Amino acid sequence: MTAAAADTPASGRGGRNRAEAVIDLDAISANVARLRDHTGGRDLMAVVKADGYGHGLVESARAARAGGASWLGVALLDEALQLRRAGDSGPVLSWLAVPGEAYTEAIRADVEVSAYSDWQLAEIVAGARQVSTRARVQLKVDSGLGRGGALPADWQRLVDQAATAQGGGLVEVTGVWSHLARSDEPGHPSIAAQTAAFEAAVAYAQSARLEPRHVHLANSGGVLASPSTWFTMVRPGIAIYGVSPFADGASPVELSAAMTLRATVALVKRAPAGLGISYGHTYTTERETTLALVPLGYGDGVPRHASGRGPVVVRGKRFEVAGRVCMDQFVLDVGDAIAVAGDEAVLFGRADRGEPTAHDWAVAADTIGYEIVTRVGARVPRAYVGEVAR
Repeated sequence: MTAAAADTPASGRGGRNRAEAVIDLDAISANVARLRDHTGGRDLMAVVKADGYGHGLVESARAARAGGASWLGVALLDEALQLRRAGDSGPVLSWLAVPGEAYTEAIRADVEVSAYSDWQLAEIVAGARQVSTRARVQLKVDSGLGRGGALPADWQRLVDQAATAQGGGLVEVTGVWSHLARSDEPGHPSIAAQTAAFEAAVAYAQSARLEPRHVHLANSGGVLASPSTWFTMVRPGIAIYGVSPFADGASPVELSAAMTLRATVALVKRAPAGLGISYGHTYTTERETTLALVPLGYGDGVPRHASGRGPVVVRGKRFEVAGRVCMDQFVLDVGDAIAVAGDEAVLFGRADRGEPTAHDWAVAADTIGYEIVTRVGARVPRAYVGEVAR
């Protein structure tokens, strides 16, 4: 048996978590500040939906505010209300709702809501009437994404109804917005087409005597690479967490990765040549080697599609997942490298520290960096670091 196979805990590592996601809140703040500078100091809406893309809703919001975000954006009303309960009193926009949403609580909490259909606007108006409080509304137009928002054929009717409701004192239309389909492909013709369609929609709203102060189209890709999409406000999401939206993982603005996903090696053992590894034996040892068991799996958000490809660093050396990712664990073949139970295994973090990145895992899993960080599950504890965390 070689030193690599010694299955004894490393000294000084007692009590360590099985795994954790370390979130650098200062990185989020710095990213927000750089993006604001990049866009000429425009209002910036930091998108913190989906638990802050896995980084923590309230914590990410606090860090974004510290970096200069004047707005926060969330998908769900519950997310907006959670921010209010946590003490955030600044502007917040929520944009995804289904028939029967309880708008009254959001209106009372001064959460701005989106409307992109007749029924939705009618429900917002009814909620405002019920609580005798004017609702702040931002109208969303579908400028070409083909998802949420009113299509151009329906836009005039929605705007006219909003103008009527505003005239009656039940709503205040504070903004008009839309979302880009291919901002991760700078220069794609769809960006110019959507920008033109959006400008036409804003012009119609203004002709109907609405005065939207907040006009925003640019998501992370637009913020980074398409200045024509910067209106009165920009709306980055994934970029504030230090993950590039582009296929090559590059960014024209320096971004600092906020999340480091790491685990404690649970077992190290020497294995013979010809041993099948994990379910299906898709990997077989070619010679006598050392195996390290990492206690993270798809139950924690590690993508099974990265089986055989996902990069992991142990003691400064990079290895790839050997065989299939299981629900709670996966295996590394570390050859003759030194490894012991208790060693730190870093799945992704910061490239400047020599660690794999969320982009590297996205490539390995044939997905996008958004999914890699967002899918890290609730049973992985978050540890918050940085000045903002104090």
